[in-house]
Amino acid sequence: MDNAAREFFAAEVERLADRLYGTALRLTRNANDAEELVAETVAKAWAKLAELRDRQCFEAWIQRILANTFLSDCRHRRACPEVALEAEVEGEDDEPFSLFEKLHQPFLLWWTDPAESAIAKLLREDIERALDALPDAFRVAVVLVDVQGHSYAEAAELLGVPIGTVRSRLARARTALQRALWQHARDAGFVDSHDKRKDDRDQAAHPL
Repeated sequence: MDNAAREFFAAEVERLADRLYGTALRLTRNANDAEELVAETVAKAWAKLAELRDRQCFEAWIQRILANTFLSDCRHRRACPEVALEAEVEGEDDEPFSLFEKLHQPFLLWWTDPAESAIAKLLREDIERALDALPDAFRVAVVLVDVQGHSYAEAAELLGVPIGTVRSRLARARTALQRALWQHARDAGFVDSHDKRKDDRDQAAHPL
């Protein structure tokens, strides 16, 4: 590589260092692993720099290397095919689930401020915990689209998968996150754990 390429690469890596580490930390959930992932990503990016045709696309290009390196490392650690990265999430079934709908049910326990909803009381660590529990491929999709703001098409390009795959992963991931957060809200007492609508249905089905 010539000096101009070296200077360009060093400047871009320095500029994006915090973003790369932030993405890596969300994916690996461990500071040491995140640092190793960034280091591996930078090494791969340097080795492939000649393949980058448009230097204005450097950030998207290196983020793609990071995401794919993470997924590749997951497969190697588990010694299993990609399907394992999309394992069933706990509580997943064919029944649709909407946290938005739940938050508008009449059995919510509103607090001092009537404008304050249950979702506002969910602690950040509980959201992070729910995200951490997702299968790796789902978590990558959520980080790329819902955290970093990439479009479906951009995420598909970054991951090298069809856009339909991204949509599917996101749909299942979001449902799993909503279920986990709703369960936390119930466990923490933010909402009434007793669903009056279920009682109404049971009473209608079995009148006295």
